Amino acid sequence: AEAAAAGGGWRCGRCGDGAALRWCISGTLCASFLGLGMSIAVLGPTFPTLAANVGKNVSDIYYIFVGRSLGSLGGSVLGGVLFDCMDATLLLAFSMLGTAAGLYVIPWCNQSLLLTILMSVIGGSMGILDTGGNVLALYTWGSEAGPHLQALHFSFAAGAFLAPMVAQMDLGSSESEGLAGAEKINQSVLKSVPTASAVSTTPAPNDHHNESFLWSYIFIGTYILLVSIFFFVLFSKSSSARDKSKASAQKDKLAKYHWPLVGLLFVFFLFYVGAEVTYGSYVYTHALVFAEMKESEAATLNSVFWGAFALCRGAAIFGAAFLSPATMIVMSLLCSAASSTALAFFSHFRAALWAGSAVYGASMATIFPSGIAWIEQYTVVEGKTASLFVVGAALGEMCIPVAVGYLQGRYHHVPVVMYTAFVTSLVTVLLFPAMYKLANWPQQRDSQEVSDRETRKTLLSNSRLTEDEEEEEQHVREWNDADFEVVEMNDELKNSLMDTSCRIPGDSPAEVSLQPHLDNALSDPPVVADGSPGRQNGSIDWEKSE
Repeated sequence: AEAAAAGGGWRCGRCGDGAALRWCISGTLCASFLGLGMSIAVLGPTFPTLAANVGKNVSDIYYIFVGRSLGSLGGSVLGGVLFDCMDATLLLAFSMLGTAAGLYVIPWCNQSLLLTILMSVIGGSMGILDTGGNVLALYTWGSEAGPHLQALHFSFAAGAFLAPMVAQMDLGSSESEGLAGAEKINQSVLKSVPTASAVSTTPAPNDHHNESFLWSYIFIGTYILLVSIFFFVLFSKSSSARDKSKASAQKDKLAKYHWPLVGLLFVFFLFYVGAEVTYGSYVYTHALVFAEMKESEAATLNSVFWGAFALCRGAAIFGAAFLSPATMIVMSLLCSAASSTALAFFSHFRAALWAGSAVYGASMATIFPSGIAWIEQYTVVEGKTASLFVVGAALGEMCIPVAVGYLQGRYHHVPVVMYTAFVTSLVTVLLFPAMYKLANWPQQRDSQEVSDRETRKTLLSNSRLTEDEEEEEQHVREWNDADFEVVEMNDELKNSLMDTSCRIPGDSPAEVSLQPHLDNALSDPPVVADGSPGRQNGSIDWEKSE
């Protein structure tokens, strides 16, 4: 396989082995993001059981989410630094190992502090995977990375969709047994101590739930462990091309406005991901309070949002092969602006709420992977750069939902969720043209300068050609004038000599002596510059003849 510089990293060669290796890398990355989605989403359905294991109420262990978010931020930054220092596949293999180890230990954890630490470790490993996975896809496929980035994030959505099913896998038999045991305990306890019923019923179902969810965590951890083994295999296969890739990567140069462009995309992802998570988290509550839906209807509305989100990400895998990243971003932003406007001002109509949620979910699906593929066209996306994107997304996921929850708690009669969707859509619609202008402005200016230089060169060459032509024409005119003067002088000399010879009668010696001079004068015109030498010679010969 041959190495070539593409997007600041290495690409496998065009031969059969290189193409197969690239597809193996892409497939393993998709498998890892499937596990990433399951690892993140499995916490939701298992949250009550984890709280019971550590002896806390659900509302008392909210800090495990904060620990996981902080771990994800730290992992993103650390992964960005390490990604530029070591092999990408090796780093991702170790991060998957860390995630698998944390998932294996969590079901047996019975202390809240240890559970928070484990969540932070898992969050850090996930942050490394999120950063490294996107960059490795760019390094592997270069300008062809669009569909593969869409496939990565579709795999994440698919994993989040499968996680509740995995968590419910073993609940059928255990729940029936647990409920039967709990009912017997309730009947015996309620007769004696009614207030202790909640405490008495806790152990029996808890044991069964713990066993069930233990297998759920074990299943996901085992899957991630297998994916990490594939990464180790890829490391052994791709190590031979690593040195060439580093050498080729040094040839790439950052854009002139690299960091301002990265900063704008950082803010762009902060608002985009924050809006996505906020709407997905609060649309259920909004439907209950403002639209007065039933719980089943509100749950279905929430599923419509995430279902449209996942379906559009799947369709974007094929769309990215035909559409440029900028085109996909513009289409998504326009749909997002239209749907958020309808949700902000017409959500009291149920039809607008249903249609707006579906379109809004679909419009949010492709922005993140398309944004990474778009900026790779203008500058080098290194590990540190990708980590900033992930940090921006994590900050938006942390800050904007918290702010919306606080404002909704203070202003009960205002649909803060819908207004937030409208404002964030407006911000992203304004940010992208600024980023596009900044990314293309240096190239436009450079091309204008090149055009000006070429114009100046053309004008100078034309002016030199004109001067040369004028000088040549002047030279020709001078030579023509000189030729006319010589011809006129020769005619005068001939006429004067002929007149002189006509005045001499017969065959005198003077005729003989004049004839050679006349022939010389007529046969060699350049010798006679003007008429004076000829006339002097003629007069001298005439005097001698006399």
